[in-house]
Amino acid sequence: MKKTKHTELGFTLVEMMITIAILGILASIAYPSYAEYVRRAARAEAAATLLDAANKQEQYFVDNRQYTNSLAALGLPATTENNYFSLEIELGDDLNSFVIRATASGGPLADDTECTTLTINNLNIRGSTGTFTADRCWGR
Repeated sequence: MKKTKHTELGFTLVEMMITIAILGILASIAYPSYAEYVRRAARAEAAATLLDAANKQEQYFVDNRQYTNSLAALGLPATTENNYFSLEIELGDDLNSFVIRATASGGPLADDTECTTLTINNLNIRGSTGTFTADRCWGR
């Protein structure tokens, strides 16, 4: 009788399970970092939008001697570009002060408790609500 050498091709079940376990561990480490990166990027966009809105509000004041509560008058949409924050303007009683607020409203920030709202006022004081400090929410 002639003996032939038979080689097996493929993966064993143990090798597959080890590979899946390694991928699971890597994903459990990588996903939270990625999610935090997405949240920080969305907050940075909201902060940039608020700074732009405050600058446009100051230009409006120079032209009209009062602030406006209309985002349309400033040429701004009601949400940030990625639709993660909604914007609103609140004026003081004498129309000589304002607070612009960006509230988390969608995407990865819909249930954000760290920085639920970013604010800026006519004195360029930046604030936030949530568990993080204003400096951290504004990326400083």
